[in-house]
Amino acid sequence: MFTLPSVARLVASFFGSGLLLGRMRGSDGGSGTIAALLALAVSFFLPALWGRLAAFALTLAVGYWAVNSFRFERDDPGWVVVDEAAGLFLATVGLGLAGMLVGFVVFRIADIGKNLAPGVAAAERLGGAFGIMADDVVAGLYGLAAGWLVQSILG
Repeated sequence: MFTLPSVARLVASFFGSGLLLGRMRGSDGGSGTIAALLALAVSFFLPALWGRLAAFALTLAVGYWAVNSFRFERDDPGWVVVDEAAGLFLATVGLGLAGMLVGFVVFRIADIGKNLAPGVAAAERLGGAFGIMADDVVAGLYGLAAGWLVQSILG
C-alpha cells in the first residue's frame, strides 16, 4: 500500500530513476543524468509545445511538493532527481530532435557545472525545495535557449 511518504519518495526520485545508481553501485552520482535521459525519452513522445510545457509545469509543481515534504534545508540529495526531469522538460519545449539533443546537453552542462552558467548556482543557494527545483529551471532555460538557437539555424 502506498503511503504519503512513499509517494513523495517515488515522485522526488522521478519514479525511482534517482535510486537506480545508488542501488547498483552504492553512489547516487550521475542520477540526475539518468533522470534527464528518462525525461528526454518521455519528452520525445509528447506534443512539442503544449505537451512538454504541461509536463514541465506538472513536474515542477508535484516535484516541489515531493521535495518540500522531506524538509531539505540546503543539501540536494543525489537521489532527488525530479528537479532534473522538470528542467529537461523545460529545455525541450517546442523543439525538434536536434534542438532537443542540444537542449539536453546544454541543460546538463549548466546543471552540473553550476558556475558556468550565471544564475544557476544563485538559484540553488535559495535553499530548501525552492532552491532544489530553481537551479534546474534556470539550467533548463539555458538548454531551451541553445536548443532554439540550433533549431533556428537548422531551419
